[in-house]
Amino acid sequence: MRQKMDYKKLTEKKKKLDKHRPLDIALVQNLEEWFKIELTYTSNAIEGNTLSRAETALVVEKGLTIGGKSIAEHLEATNHAAALDFVKEQIKRKPSDLKEKDILKIHEIILDKIDKENSGIYRRVPVRISGSAVVMPNPRKVQDLMDEFFRWLRKEEKMHAVELAAEAHYRFVTIHPFTDGNGRTGRLLMNLILMMKGYPPAIIRKNDRLAYIKSLEKPQLVKSEGDSKNDYFKLITAAVDRSLNIYLKAIEGKDQQPESEKLLKIGELAKATNQTVPTIRHWTKEGLLQVAEVTESGYQMYDEKMVERVKKIQEMKEKRMTLDEIRSANT
Repeated sequence: MRQKMDYKKLTEKKKKLDKHRPLDIALVQNLEEWFKIELTYTSNAIEGNTLSRAETALVVEKGLTIGGKSIAEHLEATNHAAALDFVKEQIKRKPSDLKEKDILKIHEIILDKIDKENSGIYRRVPVRISGSAVVMPNPRKVQDLMDEFFRWLRKEEKMHAVELAAEAHYRFVTIHPFTDGNGRTGRLLMNLILMMKGYPPAIIRKNDRLAYIKSLEKPQLVKSEGDSKNDYFKLITAAVDRSLNIYLKAIEGKDQQPESEKLLKIGELAKATNQTVPTIRHWTKEGLLQVAEVTESGYQMYDEKMVERVKKIQEMKEKRMTLDEIRSANT
């Protein structure tokens, strides 16, 4: 059985945010503009779009073209921003009110001018995700699975907002109803539910891409989901927590700065923490460290935050804690 997530911290932060509502109009506008670019940039980057954060802003806000980037990458940026605008128009509704036409509309906008034949239409062909062992449902089952999805959504209104949004996203991507654009549509669906419930949208960071993909795949590759979904729910919970912090810091007058995207090679991480490469590799294998990305050449890359994680692991080892105890302390 899946470990029950504790959403008390998120609930308390939302209550703190609610006390400041209605927020200053200028503050809301500033936050919405920031989130539009950040959500568009990160969601597209997860799918392989190579536009940087700054380039995404130029494309979306200024309508400029970036040399060396494809037309499709430009359209992915403007389309996602437009789809997010559509999503914002729906937030006064309830999750249980969502209909098939809403999901199809989001997808239609996502693939506008990119794949007219398949935009807003459930897939009619089998699909496989490159590099993944997950087998997607037969296209003949997609309509029935989506009908079942909306029936589930209508009856699960009492779930905690974050759990409902995360579960809806997970169920949607496991159906994989479209030939392309499932991830972007699924993340917009998740954020639509969050905003309907009064939460800010969750940003899946570019550096969390590998962990995010693995957390979605893991429960699909085992016979029983059970606690195999824990990594996924923890990742989404952390993303919502970061967004709540952004809003609360903005209310306090603190500027939000994008997090560093610098990734470290295993040797660089070892050098920065005075550890050996075999030690870093062993701790990674044991699940104590998280790989942010794997390059085409097979190099494991780590987020800079793993430097502090390594230091904490070393401190715990000096206290003679076992690997299992360290692993539990880091979850």
